Amino acid sequence: MTSIDPSLSGHSETSPLEGAPARTGAGIWVFGLAAAASWVGVAALIELWPEIIPQPYGRELAIISLVIALGLIVVAATGRLFGAAAITTRYYGPWFVAAAIVVGGWEIVTAKTGVLPVPFFSSPQSILEVFFDDWGRLGISVWYSVLLLAKGYFFGAAAGFVTGVTIGWSRAASYWVHPLLRLIGPLPATAWLPLAFFIFPTSGSASVFLIALATAFPMTILTWSGIASVNRDYYDIARTLGAKPSFLILKVAIPAALPHVFVGLFMGLGTSFAVLVVAEMLGVKAGLGWYLQWAQGWAAYANMYAALLVMALMCSSLITILFRVRDWTLSWQKGLVRW
Repeated sequence: MTSIDPSLSGHSETSPLEGAPARTGAGIWVFGLAAAASWVGVAALIELWPEIIPQPYGRELAIISLVIALGLIVVAATGRLFGAAAITTRYYGPWFVAAAIVVGGWEIVTAKTGVLPVPFFSSPQSILEVFFDDWGRLGISVWYSVLLLAKGYFFGAAAGFVTGVTIGWSRAASYWVHPLLRLIGPLPATAWLPLAFFIFPTSGSASVFLIALATAFPMTILTWSGIASVNRDYYDIARTLGAKPSFLILKVAIPAALPHVFVGLFMGLGTSFAVLVVAEMLGVKAGLGWYLQWAQGWAAYANMYAALLVMALMCSSLITILFRVRDWTLSWQKGLVRW
């Protein structure tokens, strides 16, 4: 049997772990020692180069850099003793070096030389100060954003899935709904802001509607495409075995369309996250969008950058979780579907 190069397969969140052992090898990880040295250099830069304007939490940032360096040294010296964590760390070794270069360069152009003037361009210490001193307000904002996004995303995904299955299966439904999708679907969800805030009794419910609307359109289109592209031979075989229409929909059409459904979920997550920020800026009393607006109003640029960083990590984490759910749900299709 001919082997297949893993690098030629489609994207998968588990691919780093699968491909790393072949590249890392046993014994001392030399590149890891170099990455550790780069973080030691960052710590030395922070401690030994005087700052133009005294920055808070400089020592704490240096300690964090040394902790990262120590972790890299441990992984470099122990091989794969720590299992998947060590394999993942080795795989992302170049990123540790790149991150150290970015943090060091960021430190130089802000706190050390002032090429990028403070406070418009915050130093790494200023971002760390926000996480230490304003973690309560920032944490509550993250919690409210997660709740709001979960509500809107769930309702939008459910509505889009049902609509997509309906118009993909029924010609009559496709006849009536398809023109509406072509007319309303391409409009950005934020264009409905005035109408949503007028119709719904609270800004929270209006925000949920806007997020659901942003999620529903890509979910509907991709689900519909998946249902419509199912091989007709599957239906014919099932009918010859006495399958009823309900069985054809639930056991044939929907499972075969699941890869398209998950693509719709990924697209819906991206659009809903963008609408979440806009909706929170215009009505709700908590959330990351509200936090961004508050920080801009008080010229607290470090808080604004910290919120943007949290939003990026939050979106990345949600995408990773969705990848895990997809891999678990479609484990029976492994080897048949490329991502």
